[in-house]
Amino acid sequence: MPHVDGVDDGIGYGVSGKSDSWVGVKGQSNSGYGVNGESNSFYGVLGKSQSSTGVLGLSDSEYGVHGGSRDGFGVVGSSGNSAGLYGESINDYAAVLDGKVKITGNLEKAGGSFKIDHPLDPTNKYLCHSFVESPDMKNVYDGVVVLDNKGKAEIELPDWFGILNKDFRYQLTAIGAPGPNLYIAEEISEATTNTKYSSSKSSSSNKNKNNSSRFKIAGGTSGMKVSWQVTGIRKDPWANANRIQVEEDKPDKEQGYYLHPDLYSQPEEKGISHLLFPKDKREELARAIHK
Repeated sequence: MPHVDGVDDGIGYGVSGKSDSWVGVKGQSNSGYGVNGESNSFYGVLGKSQSSTGVLGLSDSEYGVHGGSRDGFGVVGSSGNSAGLYGESINDYAAVLDGKVKITGNLEKAGGSFKIDHPLDPTNKYLCHSFVESPDMKNVYDGVVVLDNKGKAEIELPDWFGILNKDFRYQLTAIGAPGPNLYIAEEISEATTNTKYSSSKSSSSNKNKNNSSRFKIAGGTSGMKVSWQVTGIRKDPWANANRIQVEEDKPDKEQGYYLHPDLYSQPEEKGISHLLFPKDKREELARAIHK
């Protein structure tokens, strides 16, 4: 049974707790909820603070904070001037996302890879590969083609290729025999560099006239197999508005701090993470954990 039961009559809070220096309301349980908040139309639990943590959830062996929803977001984080959501772990992952992840903005990271169960020994090993990266927003396309009886081939690319990409680069490799005379006989046209984006209907009507989605190979022999690769740099509206700045000065408050201080023989306190989650907040959390 609840030790405290508060019911709102429609005017104010069912239960309200306030403290000038520490916990306004504390709930504790050995087997059930320490605090349970429910609402049919508003917040089940509301935590607010002018200078410290609005809501603090702690657990020795389970979830510190658990958010769930049937039809909406399980957890929402929002901030006007800082990170909407911050996660940190000393000995494990700062975040574990089990399922698809959608990011509508830019993703900044120190590195990246895929990690799967090893195809040759999935029970005992993992297989990892690093991402291929570039200072440009570069797309890579490749394939293999067999040349015709004149030693030529035309490579057809998707109809959206020319309107997505610019600044093309090519590589050709003969397979099975030398191909010293292989060359790009006709490049991909960049005439659509400034093409205005139109409806899908008009785009499809010009599909067969799109010379910016094909290139030609020549200089080979009949039946020669050729591996080709083409790269292009994105020029879609989002890419044009969000070009990667390859080199940039750190903001004033971050100068003198490091993303990875240990790699530069600097103390942990010199890490950028200490700016995001300052020392006094860490100490406050440590005190709460050990109370």
